[in-house]
Amino acid sequence: MQAAQTSPHQSPSRLIAVLAAGGFASTFAGRVVEPLVGVLARDLASPPATVALLSTAFALPYALIQPVLGPVGDALGKERVVVACLGVLTLALAACTVTGDIGTLFGLRMVAGAAAGGVIPLSLAMMGDRIPMERRQVAIGRFLVAVILGQLSGSTVAGLIEGAIGWRGVFWLAAGVGAAGLLGVAFGFARRLRAPGGRFALAPALARYRTILRNPRARVLFCAVFVEAIAVFGIFPHLAHLIEARGEGGPKEAGLVLAGFAAGGLVYSLTVGLLLRFLGQTRMLMAGGAVSGAALTVVGVAGAWQTDAAALVALGLGFYMLHNTFQVQVTEVAPEARASAVALHAFSFFCGQALGVAVLGLGLETLGQLPALGVCAAVILVLGLVTARRLARPG
Repeated sequence: MQAAQTSPHQSPSRLIAVLAAGGFASTFAGRVVEPLVGVLARDLASPPATVALLSTAFALPYALIQPVLGPVGDALGKERVVVACLGVLTLALAACTVTGDIGTLFGLRMVAGAAAGGVIPLSLAMMGDRIPMERRQVAIGRFLVAVILGQLSGSTVAGLIEGAIGWRGVFWLAAGVGAAGLLGVAFGFARRLRAPGGRFALAPALARYRTILRNPRARVLFCAVFVEAIAVFGIFPHLAHLIEARGEGGPKEAGLVLAGFAAGGLVYSLTVGLLLRFLGQTRMLMAGGAVSGAALTVVGVAGAWQTDAAALVALGLGFYMLHNTFQVQVTEVAPEARASAVALHAFSFFCGQALGVAVLGLGLETLGQLPALGVCAAVILVLGLVTARRLARPG
């Protein structure tokens, strides 16, 4: 097994800081659309249900590009791929500011999603390469602070400032954040970017994937994040429309509700060391499933938007108790091909996110808010219990 090594020129703290710049930019870009669903529907003359699928347009390419970016990162250098992806992401966000129809916006969100797909998964793989396993969950938890702050800022800021600068101004802001992330990562990895890169070959890449997929632990982790994403993230793009339909507000209130999820994740990131000490990974999974299930049930009751915001704080905490544990486990299933393993993990997760929007939309129409979210709550509770049992076995 390949040991995790830290470069003499880059301490773990500096590595996390550099990767955080890119992680913040990529998640900020992914979340800016959700509070704008109602505004975009009116300005671009499209049904809200159609505009909500802009989240799928970002998440699905993010997922589908993973099997390509993982082995490319293993072969050419993870740092190079991250910098290139941040460059494409910034250009796509800037182009969104001048679009005049929903079709073009869908296309640009797809490009942005594919580009963002090269940032966080490869960042996790780099931490797996350079940070020992016993310190990795806390280190990834610290990196998640930037990722979650990007989510928090993207959804909240978009909702709060849209009235002042318009949705095009929101995309200009996202492009500026992307450019700042690109500069931070390129500067932080300047030494490595000047070093010679490797070469990509298809046959070794396919061989690595076959090895990873033969690992039973890897299959459990890939299935877990697929189910987790459907159960937790399917409701997010629909929240703005549901809040408006109840007469409780618009983009501002939706942004504040969605910010609750990121706030809960931030609570997790700041307390992950204590949680590990008192719960351990097995009980962390069980507790994460229980907290997430309870939170989804509260959202299903459809109370005031303030209640939804409080429930999403709990949902963020429960989700990251599950998801961060899965992330740490997957960085060790194939130490010789970490980027490929993490890429398959991200592929499964974002396929679940993309499918979840449509599944929850159908559930809301046919079952209603409480039954649809009650099913999600039961699924995430069972997932926590099952994965706690399966992953407790030696890897």
